Amino acid sequence: MKIAATIASCLVAVSLAAQSADLVVLEKSKRTLYLYQNGHMLKSYKVALGSHPVGPKTQAGDGRTPEGRYTIDFRQRNSHYHRSLHVSYPNESDRRNARRRGVSPGGEIFIHGLPNGMGALGKAHRLRDWTLGCIAVTDEEIEEIWRLVPNRTPIEIRP
Repeated sequence: MKIAATIASCLVAVSLAAQSADLVVLEKSKRTLYLYQNGHMLKSYKVALGSHPVGPKTQAGDGRTPEGRYTIDFRQRNSHYHRSLHVSYPNESDRRNARRRGVSPGGEIFIHGLPNGMGALGKAHRLRDWTLGCIAVTDEEIEEIWRLVPNRTPIEIRP
C-alpha cells in the first residue's frame, strides 16, 4: 500500500511539473505574453501595457512597461485587480540608472487581470494600452497564468 501511495504522489508531482512554466517572455511590440516550459511554448496571451508602451521604464509615473530580465517574486490574491503576479522591477541596473538621473525608478509592476468589478470588459480591454506600466490580461487568463507560473519564474520583457 505504501508503494502505491508513493507512486501516486510521484505521478501527481510529475503532472503538476508538466503544467508549470519555467520562463515568461513578453514581446511588448507584439503585445503578447508567452509561457514556456523547457524551451517549448505552453501558452500565449494578448495583453495591454502601460499607457506609453514604447521604450523601457525609466522612472516612476512614466507610464512605461519595463524592459529587461526580472522574476515573478510574489503574488497577490486580493488586490485592486483580479489577481496579480509581481515582476521584480526595479533591478539593480534600473535603480542605478534612476539614481544617476536623480529620479525614482518606480515599481509595483504586475501581470494582472482587470480592475475588480470590470471583468465583463473581457478582451475589449486590449483596445488600448491603459495600465500605469503593468501587463494586463483578462480575468480568465490571469487565473490560468496564476496556476501555470510559480514564484521565482524568470520573466524577460523585450521591446
